[in-house]
Amino acid sequence: MSTPTLKIENLHVAIEGKEIVKGFNLEINGGEIHAVMGPNGTGKSTLASALMGHPKYEITEGTVLFEGQDLLEMEVDERARAGLFLAMQYPSEISGVTNADFLRTAINARREEGDEIPLMKFIKTLDKKMETLDMGEEFAQRYLNEGFSGGEKKRNEILQLMMLEPKLAVLDEIDSGLDIDALKVVAKGVNEMRSPHFGCLIITHYQRMLNYIKPDKVHVMMQGRIVKSGGPELAERLEAEGYDGLKKELGIEDETVNQEA
Repeated sequence: MSTPTLKIENLHVAIEGKEIVKGFNLEINGGEIHAVMGPNGTGKSTLASALMGHPKYEITEGTVLFEGQDLLEMEVDERARAGLFLAMQYPSEISGVTNADFLRTAINARREEGDEIPLMKFIKTLDKKMETLDMGEEFAQRYLNEGFSGGEKKRNEILQLMMLEPKLAVLDEIDSGLDIDALKVVAKGVNEMRSPHFGCLIITHYQRMLNYIKPDKVHVMMQGRIVKSGGPELAERLEAEGYDGLKKELGIEDETVNQEA
């Protein structure tokens, strides 16, 4: 099995003609967990959506290679089949489609015709993963995210991650709105995925998630690009000092916050 690598070089992304991501560079190798932190409006969620191919986000410059292939030339479904996964900040509700049906269809979409996952193997695997995430059996038959609390939606995103076993996951604000117990459960699921064949990019405002998922590298994003990188101690510094101290150190002036970024 190949080692997943995401290589982003000089990426620029615009929304309705306004540039949000401005020269973003990052490389993630298999087995690595990276965290991108930064204030609101710096382009973190724009980056996540652009990587998955959301049509609203226009790539104006730069390259993105996933396992050596041009990610930007792929359609959204091709990116997913290639092994890229996005856990969204605000997962959609889909009425009439159960979690179990959605997951089995998604798994089979990545397999060759005639090599669909056997039903009993799927059920046993699903039960095991739901147990890990403290999800009751009824979750399998509930409609996708319909009536779910914020914490249930986030657990469901991690359940999808664990069932689909992607090569690289982008977790966009997966800790948003979680209480400490839910946070620990979500982190447990991500940590169970750690392997040389799995890379992960965690996008977050806060250091607290990184107390439970230890990143290999931490990057600070401001003004649409990475302005500083380091180890886990960088996240701890930001938690203690906030972003203002780093802005002053780097000579970065405050910018207008774009809420969609």
